[in-house]
Amino acid sequence: MKSFECLVLSYLKDITDPLLDPLQFAYRANRSVDDAVNMALLFILQHLDSPGSYARILFVDFSSAFNVIVPALLRDKLFQLNVPDSMCSWITDFLTDRRQFVRVGTHVSDLQYITTGSPQGCVLSPLLFSLYTNGCTSGHQSVKLLKFADDTTLIGLISDGDESAYRGEMDRLVSWCSMNNLELNSLKTVEMIVDFRKDPAPLPPVILCDSPVTSDESFRFLGTTITKELKWEQNVRSLTKKAQQRKCFLRQLKKFLLPVKMLVNFYTAIIESILTSSITVWFAAATARDKAKLQCVIHSAEKVIGCSLPSLQELYVSRSRRRAAKIAADPSHPGNELFRSLPSGKRLRSIRTRTSRHKNSFFPTAVSLLNRKGRELADMMERRKVDILCTGDQVEG
Repeated sequence: MKSFECLVLSYLKDITDPLLDPLQFAYRANRSVDDAVNMALLFILQHLDSPGSYARILFVDFSSAFNVIVPALLRDKLFQLNVPDSMCSWITDFLTDRRQFVRVGTHVSDLQYITTGSPQGCVLSPLLFSLYTNGCTSGHQSVKLLKFADDTTLIGLISDGDESAYRGEMDRLVSWCSMNNLELNSLKTVEMIVDFRKDPAPLPPVILCDSPVTSDESFRFLGTTITKELKWEQNVRSLTKKAQQRKCFLRQLKKFLLPVKMLVNFYTAIIESILTSSITVWFAAATARDKAKLQCVIHSAEKVIGCSLPSLQELYVSRSRRRAAKIAADPSHPGNELFRSLPSGKRLRSIRTRTSRHKNSFFPTAVSLLNRKGRELADMMERRKVDILCTGDQVEG
């Protein structure tokens, strides 16, 4: 059954991908968690370049998100996304009248039939939820609604203290959820305010479903810890701690005299993967001190293994260029328009920034890295031409 679900998943993605909300990043070609975080930061940092502005970020939490999908509603939404009627019928039948019971030791509960929701652990569940919530979008230019499956974030870009659009979109979100059988969990929903104005006045709290929303100074957003100062010490501290804990396994493997190649593979999979978690999001804006802490972990691993390992800077540059190239090649990506070529076609147009926060974020630095790579390639080709000419002169002589 899992194999068949994988086939259905691939088929649905091919049909629905061009029609999905551009700000839905889950299960999309050439998109990742890093893209969702980087786009959120881009919206915020671009807006904060304007004087007198601030941002309110609402990290929405749903109660049992996958368990409340109504098959009949989902069928209508799939039909609107040009999914064939036969496939709509199969999915509706797949989600309807599912049998469930509970076993505790030798005791078995009565059989129950479930008519809502998608099965836990089902291959299709995250995509079906994304399709189910595809119509949940923002209708105002100053409010962005980002989604990664059931992780939903409402970003209000506030100017001149006017929060009417932000609060209006929040009311629309509550109304949409009510009509589609989704329940917002106001107790777990968190708001974070990013405000760099001098002496800002206290801001009125947000009320969601008749309950005040907690305002925090930091939040773990899709695996990356973001603070209201948009600094990365807390995130780097968490990564360093996890990587340090895993180094003990590397030392134990060294004691068993494993080959260097196996130790390097273990390091890459278990330690480097932690150090480079969402590295395109935070590395360029991290302080030199924080980068040095992470590099120390790499140096100590080199001593254990007995060979050199890629530096954090090298990993950041390669991954940023690779990620930027994928975005530039995907016209449907919301960040694609930032990678525009100059009339010469040899370089990309630099992104204008007014603050170092914005300048050190992913998109401006990615454009610079791609331009630098272009210059490096041009210089290399020029040197090769010179070498060929010199070699030709020697041959003629």
